[in-house]
Amino acid sequence: MTALLEIENLTKTFTMRSGMFGDTISLDALVDINLEVEKGETLAIVGESGCGKTTLGRCIVRALDPTSGRVSYRPEPGKTIELSSLPKRELKPWRQDIRMIFQDPMSSLNPYLRVFDLVAEPLRIHKIARGAELEQRVISTLEKVGIPRDALQRFPHAFSGGQRQRIGIARALILDPKLVIADEAVSALDVSIQAQILNLLEDLKADFGLTYIFISHDLGVVNYIADRVVVMYLGHVVESAPTEALFERPRHPYTEVLLEALPIADPTRRKGQRAELQGEIPFLGNRPQGCPFHTRCKYAQDRCRSEKPALRPVNGTAQQAACHFAETLELTGAYDAPQRAIA
Repeated sequence: MTALLEIENLTKTFTMRSGMFGDTISLDALVDINLEVEKGETLAIVGESGCGKTTLGRCIVRALDPTSGRVSYRPEPGKTIELSSLPKRELKPWRQDIRMIFQDPMSSLNPYLRVFDLVAEPLRIHKIARGAELEQRVISTLEKVGIPRDALQRFPHAFSGGQRQRIGIARALILDPKLVIADEAVSALDVSIQAQILNLLEDLKADFGLTYIFISHDLGVVNYIADRVVVMYLGHVVESAPTEALFERPRHPYTEVLLEALPIADPTRRKGQRAELQGEIPFLGNRPQGCPFHTRCKYAQDRCRSEKPALRPVNGTAQQAACHFAETLELTGAYDAPQRAIA
């Protein structure tokens, strides 16, 4: 199967000033990222804050320009668009196909625009519809996400957090995209509202034939919604696997620790029985040599401190890991993993 989106050796480096003399230092937020997104799947990207998840999403939509590497989009068989190298003026048509849902709907929605204008704005910018056609399209899309037509003239502050996120989703869907990047789309919401939004996203995926990139730090949410998971650490992909395989048997020590951090239902299991992440995430301007995770890894050996492991298939499976000992480590999967269903 040909991937809808392919990312090859993507790197993003930020330069910042340091010290009283204005010296500059380079921060590598993304380092040689390689991944594919298949049409119709939900690919989750997980990791701690600062691992590069959001930077990756913004490089895909060209809200940030990558330093090097390629982002290739295939809207149809035999056609490839190199998004990473297109001039800004030529990106506009493809921004209809690839849309983003942001974490905080209150900051991503213009507080001075009414709901109708918020959702209609992309149609006006791309000159797709006007008049009665525009009005009908906005009403139809809002109703699909659960916002009634009698709310069209209200401002964002008049809605709850969950309703504002539904408006943000409608704004993303109004152009009939093929790929939607959801950046922590439910993390700012109460658990009960999270469930509603996740179920809504699943329904919309089926109705619109969508492909999702779902960026999150919450593995419980990821276990429900994702077909495949990519784990990032310090700007690197350290593991990639089908969701069920990753939760049952992780192949990278960092994934094991993330899974161990999931809440458990067994009150008799003491804290000391759980793997804990040691130390702080290193400063991007002073990356460790060798494996980027070795400074916090309880399994680290001398080889890890000097040689960076490549991301590779483990035992010929679809599971990939960037660990020298991925085939031999007996890592622990999720305890009491949330069910892949939310009421």
